[in-house]
Amino acid sequence: MMNFNYVKPSTQKAVTDTLGKDATAQIIAGGTNLVDLMKRGVAVPEKLIDITGLPLKNIEQQKGFVRIGTLALNSEVAESELILKKFPLLAKALNAGASPQLRNMATVGGNMMQRTRCSYFYDTAMPCNKRKAGSGCGALKGYNRMHAIFGTTENCIAVHPSDMCIALV
Repeated sequence: MMNFNYVKPSTQKAVTDTLGKDATAQIIAGGTNLVDLMKRGVAVPEKLIDITGLPLKNIEQQKGFVRIGTLALNSEVAESELILKKFPLLAKALNAGASPQLRNMATVGGNMMQRTRCSYFYDTAMPCNKRKAGSGCGALKGYNRMHAIFGTTENCIAVHPSDMCIALV
């Protein structure tokens, strides 16, 4: 894993300011996907911005909608009485998407923003347009049984990795 700088801003403005100044910076909270990508050399941020101290864990009913904060843990959302009552499919998707250990670490924001689970994306020796635009897609002619059959493009056939996002659509 490459060296990186670590910052933990105390406000949302400080987070956006830091992102605006450093194009290689990445946000981290649960880290269940990003840390794996860093270990494999797929993600090489020069700076990690830890947002776990921000007040973004809410799950609340508002006028005509439900608001779920980006730092709400997947387990908290799946077990929320409000979500179980109003959006049982979302709770079911979150419970099906990972082990209890991961659900207790993973955040809603991370779930929505996680990178593809395609093995070609994780293998830095193989071409992957999602990792490096224009390099090609190893899955197009290689092993691709676990990839999408609908919604593909000539550049990539990987499916979206988030069970939660699919339930929201």
